[in-house]
Amino acid sequence: MPIMNKLFSPGSWRAWALPWALLALLAQAANGQERQMLDRIVAIVDTGVVLQSEVEARLAEIYTNALRENRPEPDLEDIYDDVLEALVLESLQLQIAERINIRFDDDTLNRVLESMARNSNMSFDEYVGNLEQAGAYLRTREQVRRQLTLQELQRGLVNQRIRITDQEIENFINSEMGQELMQPDYFLNHMMVPFAADEENESRERKIAYAQQLVERLEAGEAFVQVRAEAIEGGQFPVTATDFGWRKLDQIPALFAGIVEELAVGEIAGPLDAANGLHVVELADQRGSTSRLVQQTHLRHIMLSPNEIRDAEQSLAEIERLRERIVAGEDFATLARQNSDDDSSVVAGGDIDWINEGAMPQSWADAVSGMEIGDLSEPVRTEGGWHLIELLGRRTTDLSQELTKAEAENVLRNRKFDLELQNWLIEIREEAFVEYVD
Repeated sequence: MPIMNKLFSPGSWRAWALPWALLALLAQAANGQERQMLDRIVAIVDTGVVLQSEVEARLAEIYTNALRENRPEPDLEDIYDDVLEALVLESLQLQIAERINIRFDDDTLNRVLESMARNSNMSFDEYVGNLEQAGAYLRTREQVRRQLTLQELQRGLVNQRIRITDQEIENFINSEMGQELMQPDYFLNHMMVPFAADEENESRERKIAYAQQLVERLEAGEAFVQVRAEAIEGGQFPVTATDFGWRKLDQIPALFAGIVEELAVGEIAGPLDAANGLHVVELADQRGSTSRLVQQTHLRHIMLSPNEIRDAEQSLAEIERLRERIVAGEDFATLARQNSDDDSSVVAGGDIDWINEGAMPQSWADAVSGMEIGDLSEPVRTEGGWHLIELLGRRTTDLSQELTKAEAENVLRNRKFDLELQNWLIEIREEAFVEYVD
């Protein structure tokens, strides 16, 4: 794989998120370069430059990663030109990102650093402290910022170039690979009360009774992970567990596979008697199910927002007057077209069509929850202003076909992304002014 693929592929920031001890080595290398006054411009890239210190730091990073992952030591002289070219491409992309105003604030950077700290089994403060001690904190923040910027730029500009046709989606869904990928995934919680091969009947009976007690606790509402942890740490009998994670049905042991399909999320099965013991399983979660029933609500609304001539209190008073006019018999849609500040629905008389459960603002959901079809809400406040909401209908819809198509399109888009990314990088490289400095 070309080096630029390794350094700039989406999601690659984890690859260069080195443990702090390794970052210390890079810091020492950088300090050594400064002492020897080796830093100089090695390439002019449009309005930017690439410095010798950047190349040396990237080479040190590649070398350190190879040692950490027990790979053969790279020949740094052989890969020098590739690394320099990768940094030229990075400079070009960062200049484009600057022109279109892609930026990330400190809160976003801190969230990424918190994730890196968790991956290193440290608290945020511990992780930052270690980076500061190694002299690598500011450089690491800048690396995170630059990588997030590259990812956002690539996602935005490269995805615009990708076209997925309806026929491609249908062909993929009907293919063998598509059928396999579209199968549901199941996440199982599991525990087992083991049997010995020569277990006596009386002992087996006691274990069966114990396993049933565990199931009864789960069915009474206790959390599976809590019940399992207590049983493992100090239960009446030894208890073991298997971490299955997310699996397709054909990857689940045959003992559970036939049962899992019939379970609802959160439902318990067991004790299941097998040769090695008594098993208890919970379907903790499921994704990609073939039947996806979604509750939908049909609404229309009128929104009044505070503005230069009407403050929040005046907006509330005005929307209350509109409510009185609707209750008195005036047409909702007409008043919405004449008064609503919501540009997206004003032409449709305030109609915002069917909304999936969980997709509306919480204040709307609270207001609508107790309403009957045809009811008109009291004024509802959101960040946008004051709203009158009319409930037009409720229904349960199977969105399996739409969601399956969306998943298929996502798979196809991901397949095309890397190739389109390389094409785009070639294009911006060919259009750029680049001069290498000897």
